Amino acid sequence: MNSSDRTPADLLRSALAADPARPLVTFYDDATGERVELSVATFANWVAKTANLLQGDLAAEPGDRLALLLPAHWQSAVWLLACSSVGVVAEVQGDPAAADLVVTGPDTLERARACRGERVALALRPMGGRFPRTPEGFADYAVEVPGQGDRFAPFAPVDPEAPALTVGGIGLTGAQLVARAREDSDALGLAPGSRLLTGRSYDSWDGLSAGLFAPLAAGGSVVLCRHLGQLDAAGLAERTRSERVTNTAV
Repeated sequence: MNSSDRTPADLLRSALAADPARPLVTFYDDATGERVELSVATFANWVAKTANLLQGDLAAEPGDRLALLLPAHWQSAVWLLACSSVGVVAEVQGDPAAADLVVTGPDTLERARACRGERVALALRPMGGRFPRTPEGFADYAVEVPGQGDRFAPFAPVDPEAPALTVGGIGLTGAQLVARAREDSDALGLAPGSRLLTGRSYDSWDGLSAGLFAPLAAGGSVVLCRHLGQLDAAGLAERTRSERVTNTAV
């Protein structure tokens, strides 16, 4: 990664310029058997479409607060980078009633209704599938995002010193987030090309870092596992082998 990168969106742009074809996020849900692999280019395309949805249809502006009520999931990672691209503050498991807009999974719809701004719901179905019936009062992400543009340009430059993320009582600017992700990548022993397997949840900095930011900062990739506890030791060993895992954070 470039030393001049100062926001998570910068890290993604550098990864895209370096090697767009390499894997970036490989996602497993061990409760459903789902596996999804996204290259840097595919992930960046999802981020661009989501950022266009956020900035355009949802009219989000830099400094707006988005309550992100999502589990560890590849689409959660997309939303984190989309927020960074626009300059929106991602408040992980934040209070919807105090947020400008909310993004929720199917298990937190009732909680998300407290938001008086725009509401987006994700079904979290395999291959990004939509809800069988769109929840009342919400936009279905899987319906809204496909038609968005494949390239994104913010209306205003994102300030690296502005708030970017809050999680578990920790608030970080874009620049602080990048610096901390780099520190974590060193602590985890990551290097360009590393493959980090993690089963940590996305409700703490350690989970977000291992599950996205540290591998991105290192020029590596993540094998993000939801419900990893349902996988036995033999299954974990086989996944480690087949995914060419070099580091773990479980």
